Amino acid sequence: MQGSVPLIFEKGAPGRRAYELPELDVDERPVEELIPAELLRREPPALPEVSEPEAVRHFIALSRRNYGVDVGFYPLGSCTMKYNPKINELAASLPGFAHIHPYQPEETVQGALELMYTLEQYLCEIAGMSRATLQPAAGAHGELLGLMIMKAYHESRGEGHRVEIIVPDSAHGTNPASAAMCGYKVVQVRSNERGSVDVEELRRLVGPNTAGLMLTNPNTLGLFEEDILEVAQIVHDAGGLLYYDGANANAILGRCRPGDMGFDIVHFNLHKTFSTPHGGGGPGAGPIAVREDLVPFLPVPMVEKDGDRYYLDYDRPHAVGRIKAFYGNFGVLVRAYTYIRRLGAEGLRAVSEQAVINANYLMTRLAEYYELPYKRRCMHEFVLSGVRQKKHGVRTLDIAKRLLDFGVHAPTVYFPLIVDEAIMIEPTETESKETLDEFVEIMIRIAREAEENPDVVRTAPHNTPVKRLDEARAARHPVLCWCPPVPAENAGGQ
Repeated sequence: MQGSVPLIFEKGAPGRRAYELPELDVDERPVEELIPAELLRREPPALPEVSEPEAVRHFIALSRRNYGVDVGFYPLGSCTMKYNPKINELAASLPGFAHIHPYQPEETVQGALELMYTLEQYLCEIAGMSRATLQPAAGAHGELLGLMIMKAYHESRGEGHRVEIIVPDSAHGTNPASAAMCGYKVVQVRSNERGSVDVEELRRLVGPNTAGLMLTNPNTLGLFEEDILEVAQIVHDAGGLLYYDGANANAILGRCRPGDMGFDIVHFNLHKTFSTPHGGGGPGAGPIAVREDLVPFLPVPMVEKDGDRYYLDYDRPHAVGRIKAFYGNFGVLVRAYTYIRRLGAEGLRAVSEQAVINANYLMTRLAEYYELPYKRRCMHEFVLSGVRQKKHGVRTLDIAKRLLDFGVHAPTVYFPLIVDEAIMIEPTETESKETLDEFVEIMIRIAREAEENPDVVRTAPHNTPVKRLDEARAARHPVLCWCPPVPAENAGGQ
């Protein structure tokens, strides 16, 4: 490990302090009188003993090892990692939003309720839907809720026998996982030679047991489903519902609406499409919007308006229940509201336009050096294949690792599964032509290295603090705690 940062427990010296509590201004009492004996520690905790400069330098050093969209290019396909305007953070930090408590009386949080009520209207307009709930904490959470609504809808019509959810072979992995968690049987439909849903196979798969089809549009290949209206008709004729996975909504903002394509339930990832920093697991928000006859099944509470007053409505007898404590991750809702208000309708349209232009520019320039499995105009992302480099013994994982040497975050690799040695690239709308050109030059250099000096790619990265990791072991057996070293006098025989 090169230039590793020691743990803060490994710094300092016994007795060193960064801060000392002030003198007591009350009578001192033994701790045994204040805390029950069964809750008292038998020995002091092992805490770092460092000075203030040591503590500050330690955490600053760690922060400089972090990589995010504020540091450099982050072309992670399938999980839009877009720039987050700082005005969103300013809005979310306003005391009126940041300091409220979910147990406050409604009359004291009218501004927050108004923001949620208005944001719901914005999302419904963007989706082409009737009503929405902002509660789900993430996209997959929204998927689960959408399928719960789908199940409640079918059961209300006496069609509880509809137990099958169809998903394309290019779907996000969360789609079949959410369907299975909701108790559905997952049925896979293949993609055709153009990367779209195979309509004829879909026609054979639908039937009286079909509850619905989950679809991402544009799909995970970055391609718009050319037959979406026919797909919707097939599913609806079979009595099923069409679910929109909104992970790729950055490509269609302000240009077309899922509701107009025939979708019945739509989820958005606010933390992707409407910008919120979301690396490392959150927080996020995955609102669900539905067509009119599905509104009764939305979870409680819903934000309603009576004259000038906003309130939370729990009197919804057909609701599927509550999906999240209180009302979701409110700070993410504030950021999304700010993003939409800041850009307006024309700005949102420009976002998708620029994202699509950037992706097509990169795809066109790189197609000469990497295999392009589907030779179509892409939307906001595209998928290359590393099969040409594989002939020289260089895998897609090696290419991703080599990118780290040039200060670029690696794209998504080996997804979607239907592309051999897949490299999924999403440049987002805010990257300049200079940044895109720099990335192209790096990718071209790596392609040449794969032919002329494959070892330099196979052994990458070379310039990072940590070399190639055993990712499976790191994920399955992480070491998350520190234990003090055993004193020398006690180490014998151990």
